[in-house]
Amino acid sequence: MPARSPAKGPHSPALLTNQVDSLSQAQATSALDVANRLRPILLRLNRSLRGEAHELGVTSTQASLLAAINCYPGIGLGDLAVRERMGAPTLVAHIDKLEGAGLVERARSDTHDRRRVDLTLTPAGLKVLHTLAERRTAWLADRLAALSSDELAIVEAAIAPLDRLMQPVEVERQA
Repeated sequence: MPARSPAKGPHSPALLTNQVDSLSQAQATSALDVANRLRPILLRLNRSLRGEAHELGVTSTQASLLAAINCYPGIGLGDLAVRERMGAPTLVAHIDKLEGAGLVERARSDTHDRRRVDLTLTPAGLKVLHTLAERRTAWLADRLAALSSDELAIVEAAIAPLDRLMQPVEVERQA
């Protein structure tokens, strides 16, 4: 029996493979185009939101540390350094400043291991963190209010996909 020639027509495997490859390439190009347009906007947005921290007398890094300590009360210096992807000396310098400003407290919880230090926020630290969240939300709400209702709906629809983009990063940070 002679070998069959590959099927031709709209459903041939070769044509379908080419269509899938073209679609994947178009999606990759589209994703690259979107990434190139979205990245600078996200950077400017992040820079503007971070600027709110400076007006409260803390750096954006210190605000991030306050948020992490708030989420994980009693976290140790080592765990916080890993979570925030920061070297121990840099972290200790930031914690020293936060403690000096009365925003963070250190406590020894393990009498057998004097190296172990637990970190918690003071009431003043909580106040700074809450005020910062309120200011950042107000800043963003002011800008969102300037959008049309259609534009606002588009931004709202983008929240879930943008959140999904960050989920793998959060899993990596927790590992």
